[in-house]
Formats: sequence, C-alpha cells, structure tokens
Amino acid sequence: MTIKYLLDEHIPLVYRTQMLKRNHQLQVWVIGDPNAPPKGTPDSEILCWCEENRFILITNNRKTMPVHLAEHLAASRHVPGIFILN
Repeated sequence: MTIKYLLDEHIPLVYRTQMLKRNHQLQVWVIGDPNAPPKGTPDSEILCWCEENRFILITNNRKTMPVHLAEHLAASRHVPGIFILN
C-alpha cells in the first residue's frame, strides 16, 4: 500500500520535493493539483476528501484545523492522519 500525503496549499513545495527524494514510492499531492481539492477549499471539506481518498494531511494551520478536526471526529468521521507543522 502506498502512503499518500496531501499538502495544504500554504506548505512550501520543497516539502514534496524532499519527501519524494527520500522515498519515491510516496504519493504526495498538493491542494490545487489535478484530482486534489482546489485551492481555497474549506478545511472541513479537505478533511472529508482526505477521509474518502485515504490521504494523510500535512498542514501548518494550527489555529483552525484542530477545531475542524474535532468537529469532523464528533460527526463520527475519521482521517488517516494529520501532521501539523510549526
């Protein structure tokens, strides 16, 4: 099984480059890529997309993403994982 990551739109693209450099078998998409959520997609929809497509989200949104995640989980939903960067 390939590990799949979705980079939030404000994560520098160098993260994708470095992740793939270390493991070319990863699937690393960025919001705005073809088949990924478009730029400007609300956080709650991104979480649903990650759940449905089995992507781990990488974000630097420390302010509102935890709130959206709590709401998502309270609705009996789940996500494969979230990395929140400093």
